[in-house]
Amino acid sequence: MLHVPLITPFDATGAVAYDALEALANEVLASGAAGIVALGTTAEPGSLSDSEKRTVVDLIAGVCVSRRAHLIVGAGVEHADATAALALVPPFVRPGEAGVIAYFDALAEASPVPLIIYHVPYRTGQPLSAAAIRRLAEIPGVVGMKYAPGGIDADTIALLADPPFQMLCGDDLFLAPMLALGAHGGILASAHIATAQFAELVSAPSRELGHRLARLSSALFAEPNPTVIKGVLHAQGRIPTPDVRLPLLPAAKSNLTLPLRESLASST
Repeated sequence: MLHVPLITPFDATGAVAYDALEALANEVLASGAAGIVALGTTAEPGSLSDSEKRTVVDLIAGVCVSRRAHLIVGAGVEHADATAALALVPPFVRPGEAGVIAYFDALAEASPVPLIIYHVPYRTGQPLSAAAIRRLAEIPGVVGMKYAPGGIDADTIALLADPPFQMLCGDDLFLAPMLALGAHGGILASAHIATAQFAELVSAPSRELGHRLARLSSALFAEPNPTVIKGVLHAQGRIPTPDVRLPLLPAAKSNLTLPLRESLASST
């Protein structure tokens, strides 16, 4: 399954461009995504007010309900129509594997919806062994993982050979090899661009398409996410500005040429 963690578009005044957000939600679902992540890290949630967050989630939920699509919400967000919540491994504090397991035990017990764990150790500072991930999969209410270890190592190969729960690729660049190893799909910011092709790759892995989309993903992550993605969406006329909020800065225009070219190549 393919899920797209939607950006938050802004208009020329700096306000959230809700019409553009609704259009994006409809576009990615119409193009083959199975669901949307609302207020994931790609959405710049730390820069949004509580009111903006509520409106964003309500809007995306309405689109998902009307299209019978999955709605995954960021951690700390509740919505009656949510299929699951995406919960980050505790960042910065590095509690150790036992602490991570205890944390998700408590979080899953309190959560009104199932949890998908977001494991991204190069951001959180907390590695997890294959054994620890299998222990997390035993927790009632934990149904999957957005898996973004930053590469493919022996633990990745062992996990994907016998996945303990839904393993969703979160490293866009490694989608094709992770699918080949046994991943069930992905939560991919790159899939804002060439959504239909990412959905095709998830449903029917192809070496040629995998190579093309890996090049696209590499170009889209040339600067901090989602700055290049927003620049490309703006250049395509799909959002009113390429703007982001601090601490992010807009992508350099020179970094938009390659992903625009790759997006055209991937759609042919």
